[in-house]
Amino acid sequence: MVHSVALIGRSHSGSHPRPGEISLAHHGILFLDEMPEFPRAVLEVLREPLESGEIHIARAARRATFPARFQLVAAMNPCPCGHLGDPQQICRCTPAQVSQYRSRLSGPLLDRIDIQMEVPALPVSALQEAAQGESSAYWRERIAQAVDRQRQRQRVRNAQLQGELLDQFCALDTVGIRLLSRATETLHLSARGYHRVLRVARSIADLEGSDPIGTQHLAEAIQYRRLAQTLAQ
Repeated sequence: MVHSVALIGRSHSGSHPRPGEISLAHHGILFLDEMPEFPRAVLEVLREPLESGEIHIARAARRATFPARFQLVAAMNPCPCGHLGDPQQICRCTPAQVSQYRSRLSGPLLDRIDIQMEVPALPVSALQEAAQGESSAYWRERIAQAVDRQRQRQRVRNAQLQGELLDQFCALDTVGIRLLSRATETLHLSARGYHRVLRVARSIADLEGSDPIGTQHLAEAIQYRRLAQTLAQ
């Protein structure tokens, strides 16, 4: 977990660059709490490794390339005070303050985040209830099976599907093609966003043990892109 701006800002600094937080998270998770509180210039550093799995550093003394294929997990409030949309507390932020807060996350950066979800505040009664849903062990087994399914089918994980492999293993039926076409126009998806929806839909289908990508898998993947449009407004 990274709380300090300095940890990312100096992650690959100095005349002789060394691996920093981004590379130390290689094949792991990089969690950014209160993501908009990081300077925008710092957050933009994440764009390259999220796309390529590497980070390239140029210094006067030398150039270096470090591995940086990590899973980014980030959290943010809906506004500076954190109460926008909360039925129990009044938000006192002005529209300008909300817009400025959200604008710290650029469109190109949001475009590289596959799954974006809004988590509402829970009432006290829900916090006092026993935990619901499946256990972590259950999901660990399902994910392991899905990853094994991907490797047997295409020898790489879904996140690494590109070009012909993406076309082959993320093929849609006629209904799916129409659905994704409408979503692309409505949500103004970029080519990157279009392909990321396909990869997420492929992963959802794999978790359910389905060979074809069904309409329900595609619709769920599209739903995960809607929050980016709200934040961009």
